[in-house]
Amino acid sequence: MKDVHRLIKNIVNEKKKSTVELLQKLVQEDSTRGNENKAQAIIIEKCRELGLKLDIWEVQTHELKKHPFYRCDRYDFKGNPNVAALLKGKGGGKSLILNGHIDVVPEGDAADWRDDPYSGIVSEGKLYGRGSTDMKGGTAALLLAIEVIRDLQIPLKGDLIFQSVIEEESGGTGTLSALLRGYKADGAIIPEPTNMKIFPKQQGSMWFRLAVKGKAAHGGTRYEGINAIEKGFTVISALKKLEQERNSRVNDPLYENVPIPLPINIGKIESGKWPSSVPDLAVIEGRVGVAPWESMERVEHEVEQCLARLGGDDPWLQDHPVEIEWFGGRWQPSDLSPDHPIMNHLKNCFEKVMTSAPVIEASPWGTDGGILSQGGGIPVVVFGPGTTEAAHDANEFIELERVFQTAEILALFIIDWCNSEA
Repeated sequence: MKDVHRLIKNIVNEKKKSTVELLQKLVQEDSTRGNENKAQAIIIEKCRELGLKLDIWEVQTHELKKHPFYRCDRYDFKGNPNVAALLKGKGGGKSLILNGHIDVVPEGDAADWRDDPYSGIVSEGKLYGRGSTDMKGGTAALLLAIEVIRDLQIPLKGDLIFQSVIEEESGGTGTLSALLRGYKADGAIIPEPTNMKIFPKQQGSMWFRLAVKGKAAHGGTRYEGINAIEKGFTVISALKKLEQERNSRVNDPLYENVPIPLPINIGKIESGKWPSSVPDLAVIEGRVGVAPWESMERVEHEVEQCLARLGGDDPWLQDHPVEIEWFGGRWQPSDLSPDHPIMNHLKNCFEKVMTSAPVIEASPWGTDGGILSQGGGIPVVVFGPGTTEAAHDANEFIELERVFQTAEILALFIIDWCNSEA
């Protein structure tokens, strides 16, 4: 294995320039949802160059809408395909899915960026641009690992399936479509931005919308009305207490370094039409985290019970209970034992490359891993080169050396895993 590792390292070094160029091309394409096609074209071209067997298809809503995991608020995926590419094994080994999403979140206020959000500029060992860390850098690492294996002409017993999926950022439609298309394996790696920590457990999450009612009145006689915004403060305070209560029950060592393992985030508030009027409605939207060991239904019930209890202390809320809607995307949790064989294989390969033990933690956010594990019974590990702090922020970047190290680790891992007995 030492000789193989040395050869892998040599090829990674040879491919650094071309990998940076590939990542630049990917970042320079705005692949926010509905615009994934041009970035997918780059992926398709690279897969053809690697000699992989391609499967390119458009997601069909009618095939997904009855599935309990489908919660996307987008219904037309025309022109923005999913991509799967197969490196067929000889047989007898373990199969592996390498899953990356091509969609990125919007860039936000361009004035907050030092350069164009889709510049792909390289400076001091970092590549900048929306999607560089979440997660086109991880995808580039996957493709580099596959390229290394092809260049070394090392035969694999198990099948290797690379996926570049759409619509992860709003619920995982692309991965769900791939699963229902028949793509399953003995294991899966998702290179989301973990800062090269290894996540066997992943938090799930779901979005909620609350309607808090008030009574309209003139601002000059506001005492004749009920201010929905002020009632909204009461609701938010109750949710914060629920967050504290839920997190007090967490007793998992993988969450020791996560300040809030199960956050309840308030992301959007809308209320009022006129400064001199008492608003009669406040709409609050947010996200609640779901522990790897929890069900969505249990957490829904807990939030709903919290809101129902508000009427016990507030006569207005008793007569006008808060209305809740579970809307938009939701991400299934995933709970894998840290001692699972796929973890042991990955940890060993990490130690060979980095000459240190990896940090093992639980993911503080959701990924497509829950769809693969709960929907397909596939053991999933999240491990990638980007950093959570840079994801979704202005001036997003990725450290290029981390991309190369991840590719080196994954090339070793693929050879080890896919040549293990099925």
